[in-house]
Amino acid sequence: MTKGLGKFEYYFILLESILQKAERTKNPALYLYQNDGRTKAFMLEGLAKLYAELHNKRKFTKIKESYKAIEDLLGKIDHYDAFAKNFATSKTIPAAVKKYFTDKKALHIDELNKILLRKKWIGHSPTRTDKQRKRIKKADWQKPEAEIASIKKEYQNSIKSIKEFHNECGTTFTEMETQVHEIRRKLRWLSIYPHALQGSIQLVSSKIKDKIIDKYLTKEIVSSPYNKMPVKGNNEFVLTLNQNYFYALSFVIDALGNIKDQGLQIEGLTEALMVTEKLTKEAAIKKALIISKLKENQIGLLLKEASTICKTFFDENNLEKMLNN
Repeated sequence: MTKGLGKFEYYFILLESILQKAERTKNPALYLYQNDGRTKAFMLEGLAKLYAELHNKRKFTKIKESYKAIEDLLGKIDHYDAFAKNFATSKTIPAAVKKYFTDKKALHIDELNKILLRKKWIGHSPTRTDKQRKRIKKADWQKPEAEIASIKKEYQNSIKSIKEFHNECGTTFTEMETQVHEIRRKLRWLSIYPHALQGSIQLVSSKIKDKIIDKYLTKEIVSSPYNKMPVKGNNEFVLTLNQNYFYALSFVIDALGNIKDQGLQIEGLTEALMVTEKLTKEAAIKKALIISKLKENQIGLLLKEASTICKTFFDENNLEKMLNN
């Protein structure tokens, strides 16, 4: 078995195990959500996304899309579940809004259950992962050393693409979902690949001290389990990333995540108020801010904060320094 094929097999086995357990419950989708099925789907999506850029684009893109469909629905379930839990005891949130969030969660759970059966992830003869196994066995797998060189090239291409996207957004973000959330998604893949690749990417420390990086090296970031790489294991060739600049990437992903969550809370309340109280978007935003006890210009403040974080990070060329350790 090639190294690349083995990385997929590792997560195939983990996902199949949780799907088998989910199938024995009354609500497989809910079980998948409650038992971290999203991480398994996310890792397989990440692997397929990466290898689609290395070789056999059509083959791996199809696999990527199948996991993206699962991961997206689990994300939506998590999205509305978080709102339902956060607002459950609030006295300022209307009962109809609370019900809206629980109903939306249930709707997406039902949708995922249907997909799991229709696409044969579960059922009397689940065949989805077996078909994917057969498909990728025929892929044009590279030898380990060549594959690592290709992965490095893909990092270079991704970094260039991310910076171009940032430039297209302008000096100040104006949209939470299509700009802040999107650039975070693009950055996050760079931190996901090392985990998905199970040891083929390692962090290395540098003797060169760079004071501009110190602000990113918080205790929370440095000690985060998400910044502990899988062991090298039997990987003969690895891609090395500069540890401190990887931490800087992690800091920015985390900071943008906090901003995104605050923005999505406002957007979630706005969405619910528009539906339950038949308000215009403008009126719903205003009421959402009042309910949340936030400033009238809170969305603008969040966008400005995200803009400052990203501009500083990209102007410092931290991604390039992470790769060219």
